[in-house]
Amino acid sequence: MTRRFGDRARFAVEVGEAWPPPPARATGELRTVDLWAAGKWLTTEDNTVFLPTFIGFLRSTAAKVRRRQVSPCPFPEHSPEEVFQLLYADDETDFREQFWLMHWGENVDNVTSYAYLDADDLVIVFSHRRAEHHPAGGPDKVSVTRIPADEFATVLDEAADLLDAELVR
Repeated sequence: MTRRFGDRARFAVEVGEAWPPPPARATGELRTVDLWAAGKWLTTEDNTVFLPTFIGFLRSTAAKVRRRQVSPCPFPEHSPEEVFQLLYADDETDFREQFWLMHWGENVDNVTSYAYLDADDLVIVFSHRRAEHHPAGGPDKVSVTRIPADEFATVLDEAADLLDAELVR
């Protein structure tokens, strides 16, 4: 049974079955988890997470967002899509790294994403890296979602709590 935290149209974490499924489950440390933002499926290539690491990613990101340790928009005179393009183009400096938020390992390495605060909202801009996973609009299509920062952190915390509670120890 899949359990969803959040809203796919903004941001959601969907927790699926343990992997491998019973009775072969040896450690219970692997789980199917799907991530969604702006109605787009982010975990298109690898949705099996290693729980001890992934739970840590969720908790640390939630704490960072709750403490508002996310930078404000670096280019407020530009649209979110333009902000993405400007950050993506800056591969000469470390500037864009301060806007990395969901760098959670191989499960999301098929997506380039940046995030920034706009008042109390977290703005996430992203694009799929591989052509076969680009949503309608082609490989240059940038997607944008806006979610209250505390709501984003709550989605992560609630998903982490469930994953931690159901982790076979």
